[in-house]
Amino acid sequence: MRILSGIQPSGKLHLGNYFGMMKRMVDYQENNELYAFIVNYHALTSVFDAKKLQEGTFNAACDFLALGMDPEKSTFWVQSDVPEVTELTWLLSNVTSMGLLERAHAYKDKVVKGIPATHGLFSYPVLMAADILAYGGERVPVGKDQKQHIEIARDIAERFNATYGETFVLPEEDIEEEIATVPGIDGQKMSKSYGNTIEIFADEETLRKKVMSIVTDTTPVDEPKPIENNTLYEIYSLFLNPAEKEELKDRFLTPGLKYGEVKKELFGMIWEYFRPYREKRKGYANDRGEVMNILQKGANKARETASHYVQLARKNVGLYYWDK
Repeated sequence: MRILSGIQPSGKLHLGNYFGMMKRMVDYQENNELYAFIVNYHALTSVFDAKKLQEGTFNAACDFLALGMDPEKSTFWVQSDVPEVTELTWLLSNVTSMGLLERAHAYKDKVVKGIPATHGLFSYPVLMAADILAYGGERVPVGKDQKQHIEIARDIAERFNATYGETFVLPEEDIEEEIATVPGIDGQKMSKSYGNTIEIFADEETLRKKVMSIVTDTTPVDEPKPIENNTLYEIYSLFLNPAEKEELKDRFLTPGLKYGEVKKELFGMIWEYFRPYREKRKGYANDRGEVMNILQKGANKARETASHYVQLARKNVGLYYWDK
């Protein structure tokens, strides 16, 4: 099956990125046709510093490669290196109703959070649809907050196919319900936009401070701790297998548990979990040429696929006016 998803380089990648998408994509590459990319066009809706975007893109590539993305088993590239996607965005825009975009809750949420209400932010779902449809993505691993965007992409594809003839594969979202939304240190969804993240490759002291600042309730030590909507419990659970989760649950429900001690345990667990990947990441970070070579080869592979779908779309809408 063709699996496709992308990640924004709008800041340092974090546990929400890792468990919501990155780890799953690395796992999928073993038995599927994987397309994974860094969505720097999308990042332009919130990053207005050119150097920050450049470095963020490179760092995201290093992170992904260090965590196990294998360019020999996947197609891995940077969004802006495949210009066909912007042309397709325009073709799709003409079958996308205003009402469909006006119902997008992600746009409203981001405006409320202070992100400028630009046309780029408003039309974000159309570009995301082009990202998916240009490569024939069948399943798209996303967090729960992106489910509506996949539905919009599917709606756009259906409208295009109905208007111009069969052109695009209809994508389906792939959401792992147990980790559909990874909470940040403040209890909201973990997001760079909210400043509540725990970064994958944070230095030891920064990681310790972030983990120790996870919000907790005021339940006394001698009472059972809640597990529903408990940010500390939910983040800790991400690193555990089913049996270990049951053990953690029992600990929370048994009087005497101290949140401070659990936070110290969690810090140690996160630090050790990513230890094998830190050295690999240093290697990629110190060899910019190798990383750029990997990304360019990936872009060349991605363009071959995108060209097929874009050329078919151009033909079907009538842009090849010399054809009879």
